[in-house]
Amino acid sequence: MQGENLDKLTIERTVKDKHAKRRFKASFMVLFIALGVVLVIIFSWMFLSSGPEVKVASVSEVYPAQLLSKLNASGYVVAQRKADVAAKITGQLVALMVQEGSLVKEGQVIARLENEDTKALVDQGTANLNLAKAKVSQAKADLDNATLEYDRRKELVKSGAISKSEFDAAQARYLGSRASFEAGQAEVKSSAAALKNAQVSLSYSEIKAPFDAVVLTKNADVGDIITPLGAAANAKAAVVTIADLSSLQVEADVSEANLSMVHVGQPCDVSLDALPGVRFQGVVDTIVPTVDRSKATVMVKVRFLTHDPHILPEMSAKVGFLTQPLNLDEQKPRIMVSSTAVSRSDKGMYVFLVREERARRINVHTGRRIGDMVEVLDGLKPGDAVVVNPPKGLRNGTKVTILQQ
Repeated sequence: MQGENLDKLTIERTVKDKHAKRRFKASFMVLFIALGVVLVIIFSWMFLSSGPEVKVASVSEVYPAQLLSKLNASGYVVAQRKADVAAKITGQLVALMVQEGSLVKEGQVIARLENEDTKALVDQGTANLNLAKAKVSQAKADLDNATLEYDRRKELVKSGAISKSEFDAAQARYLGSRASFEAGQAEVKSSAAALKNAQVSLSYSEIKAPFDAVVLTKNADVGDIITPLGAAANAKAAVVTIADLSSLQVEADVSEANLSMVHVGQPCDVSLDALPGVRFQGVVDTIVPTVDRSKATVMVKVRFLTHDPHILPEMSAKVGFLTQPLNLDEQKPRIMVSSTAVSRSDKGMYVFLVREERARRINVHTGRRIGDMVEVLDGLKPGDAVVVNPPKGLRNGTKVTILQQ
């Protein structure tokens, strides 16, 4: 009986194992099928979500001059009238009446050296001149009196009323008085010349502006020793450096190979790194007739057509040499895009704007075409990405893949 029971138990365990294996196989098949479905969904999503590949271009704010420029060059703003103002004599600086940025007029005293000795010479010369003039006045009075006496004695001697000796004495006084008067006049001229020399020496102690300008740098301070050449170790030569800002020009280097593209009077467009949002109109003023052999370039000077106080010496500049002058409207920036991005339909012009990886059809109005760019009057803003050469079949809302350029 016990053996039979053991056999029954063995048979039941085998049946249970077979059922467990069947359940495992069924579960594995279900898992395998589910995994396959998931993979199919993933690959389908990846394939469907990629969309057509397109190239894009950015909408830009462009100045027409950038598209009309046939040659570009870089350079710096340089004052054509610039001076290091110094003294003609050696002396100690006792007064400085300007600082950086000060406006000065031609002939204005901007600094003064110690000048007590020359002032004393001027005072002495003035006194000597006044004394000489007083002597001339006295000599003139004596001459007038002697002339009257001489004239009377000349008539009397003719009538025999006086002796010849009395007439000779009157004549001698007259001639002496005239000689004294002439000597006094000569002394006045000499004193005036001496005074002028003292005044010139005094003027050397006053440093004046040679022309209307702006002070760029202050090179000395009160107490410094100023010499004409600055030879001494502790001496200064130039007191200030000034420049006439109305004479500012851009000095640009043009390759000698491109020199044929530049001529005097040619219109130019100037941009300054310090003023990125502003464009300035200019004209070629001078082509310097020499070549820098180390750089194989020729210096071209471009004159600004209008003066702007924001333009300062030594600013870096870029010059575009234009094919034609710009009118007032062309001096303003325009929103432009590649002409290959604009398409035409029965309803007008349109572009495909790429936003969130989808192509959005936008109707636009276009303006002037310059080169391969076209002006967009509405619908777009700088920085927008638009599809160039849109593929056939591209529709509004289509998901796209942007090709890396």
